[in-house]
Amino acid sequence: MKRIGLLTSGGDAPGMNAAIRAVVRTAIYYGMEVYGIERGYAGLMNEELYKMEMRSVSNIVQCGGTKLRTARCLEMLTKEGQQRAADTIKKYGIEGLVVIGGDGSFRGAKVLSEEYGIPTIGIPGTIDNDLEYTDYTLGFDTAVNTCLDIINKLRDTMTSHERICVVEVMGRHCGDIALYSGIASGAEIIVVPEIRFDLDEIVAKINKSRSNGKHSNIIVVAEGVTSADQFAKNLQAITPYSVRPTCIGHVQRGGSPSMADRMLAAQFGNKAVRLLKEGKGNRVVGIRDNKIIDMDIIEAVSMKKTFNYELYETLQMISM
Repeated sequence: MKRIGLLTSGGDAPGMNAAIRAVVRTAIYYGMEVYGIERGYAGLMNEELYKMEMRSVSNIVQCGGTKLRTARCLEMLTKEGQQRAADTIKKYGIEGLVVIGGDGSFRGAKVLSEEYGIPTIGIPGTIDNDLEYTDYTLGFDTAVNTCLDIINKLRDTMTSHERICVVEVMGRHCGDIALYSGIASGAEIIVVPEIRFDLDEIVAKINKSRSNGKHSNIIVVAEGVTSADQFAKNLQAITPYSVRPTCIGHVQRGGSPSMADRMLAAQFGNKAVRLLKEGKGNRVVGIRDNKIIDMDIIEAVSMKKTFNYELYETLQMISM
């Protein structure tokens, strides 16, 4: 394989630039040409490509976002869009494709591999950690640490005023950001899409913590359940304590990637290129039991994400 393409798709995640760097430099090490595709699948359809060199990825390992930019492309769900993407790949003589993104991005990669015979390797880049086949996705660790830093600061002011703070974090269908940031920050309560919540039970927990001498409470809510504003409004109506909402928002996607995400990026990018060099396609890379793995993309995207109930139970035991 002499020429490969590289794109980032869907929501951006810290560590994408570090993965881009690893892909480009590993490919050049093996004597391959790399074409960067801007704006994901939309850019692929519109032929927004350029040849990347060693210096194209200098000084980006520490940067958040993605040098190649990204976009959500509904057209990739259509036969016409898929054909345009495949035509561009063939026009530029690209023999293999690396896709950095989440579940939707992988489904596009699967189509290109299955229906158009283009060897494609997926790198899991999404802060939600919502892919079952891998223990961690690229960007998750940084996003959780961003939330943790903000929640720590909120705890200071909430304690000073003896308030309750409802903190909204990202996670439409997967509650991992809420779960991990909630446990790490010492939050009393987390509310996630996977577990139904009872507001009266939450009030009872708050009352118990106050009777035990606590002066503040942190409730971490995943956006897929409700907004911080709405949850705080409902809670304020049935508790005498002052309640304040905070939505962390898109700051979770930005910032310099953590050491953990930089290490994942280096290993994922290197593994993806080596798979293409070996003539393999229709694969995704990941990490399981602290080992870098790869598996069939069809199997990977069909796996339903499971929630870590053991961690959730840990929170219940230590949060008060």
